[in-house]
Amino acid sequence: MSETNHGKTVVYAHIGKQTLDIALEDNSSARAFMNLVKRKDVTLTLDDYGGFEKVGDLGTSLPTNDTHITTSPGDLILYQGNEITIYYGRNTWDFTRLGHVRNIGAQDLRTVLHAGGGPIQVTFSVRR
Repeated sequence: MSETNHGKTVVYAHIGKQTLDIALEDNSSARAFMNLVKRKDVTLTLDDYGGFEKVGDLGTSLPTNDTHITTSPGDLILYQGNEITIYYGRNTWDFTRLGHVRNIGAQDLRTVLHAGGGPIQVTFSVRR
């Protein structure tokens, strides 16, 4: 089951043998994402885009809470309601922040995401 830490709900992103902890935001988009992941693990193929993110089609739409933000490495973003993005760089646009990867530095995150190295499979789960 998902855990909470300092009031934040946590989901996990499994990439190869690495597991990333993601503290979710408190918005309707993040709650909808958590409900989706609670029903069953969600596995996506994410590919590099723009040299600062991995992005993939969620296969369904979630409610958006777009605001004009600048991302930072580790941000989990919902883009256009149906794409999931994990940032390893910065970008400014109107996005919905779903959460942020905890306890990993920017360079280590780039390594885990194989930044610039093509597609990866990510499984989002409530189980570590």
